[in-house]
Amino acid sequence: MSTHVPHLVLPVTPERDHIRGPVTAPITLLEYGDYECPYCGAAHPIVHEVRRRMGKRLSFVYRHFPLTNVHPHAEPAAEAAGAQGRFWEMHDRLFEHQDALSDEALIAHADALGLDVERFARELADGAHAPKVRHDFVSGVRSGVKGTPCFYINGVRRDGQYDLAALLGAVEAVLRAA
Repeated sequence: MSTHVPHLVLPVTPERDHIRGPVTAPITLLEYGDYECPYCGAAHPIVHEVRRRMGKRLSFVYRHFPLTNVHPHAEPAAEAAGAQGRFWEMHDRLFEHQDALSDEALIAHADALGLDVERFARELADGAHAPKVRHDFVSGVRSGVKGTPCFYINGVRRDGQYDLAALLGAVEAVLRAA
């Protein structure tokens, strides 16, 4: 009996993806996530710790997978994250303030980060970053994502626990096998 393990359909590229860490790192940890998802919120500090422990051996990629049927603020939050070239700062802030994702709260986050608030509000209203969010979502569907958070290590979906020991252990196992 063989089992099919989903792989990323859309490879990681610096031109398209949000990447933290060296692009040439031997391990790439990719997360499909939703800013309003409490499980993604719980995974956020775990991913941060995995990144810290792995250092330059790991690149981390985040792709949007807003579950709009259960998280009404997820898609606008994902669009907000793409504003004005400050993705990672907004990304961290959104996870740290998951209880504040209304349009007004997103504008307040932009202000707190020193973004051009008028431009931010206009881009949010116009859906300027919606195509990127949709592109990420479709790539996730095509790659077998069913819910969030969904992790891929070097392009192979990792099912199972994502507590620190489990996720770090899975990343280290792939590194040892490489």
